[in-house]
Amino acid sequence: MMWQGLALGFFSFGIIGFGFYWVIRLERYGGYLWWPYPMALGILLILGSLFIPDAGWAALAGIAGGSFIWGATELKEQAVRAELGWFPFNPNKKSPPGEKWIKRIGAPHL
Repeated sequence: MMWQGLALGFFSFGIIGFGFYWVIRLERYGGYLWWPYPMALGILLILGSLFIPDAGWAALAGIAGGSFIWGATELKEQAVRAELGWFPFNPNKKSPPGEKWIKRIGAPHL
């Protein structure tokens, strides 16, 4: 019997659940301007998955990378939800390195 499919399903479920958690926390304590850092991590994970010889581990890296990219695009929407009062709002957020550069680009959204 092959259990890899079941394991990948549980991992996908777990990483998506963790994605909700870190998006809420990162926006609360850092703000949505931190989006390039999880985006870069997601891109690196996906690119790294191309060079992993085992299909199972490559799939795990790709799933995690996709989740981080999704989370990076979700940070702006989470900021809006916090301003609406759906989530706790923190006015004392830490600014990311390169804040001026990040503001010029603008946050991505899906």
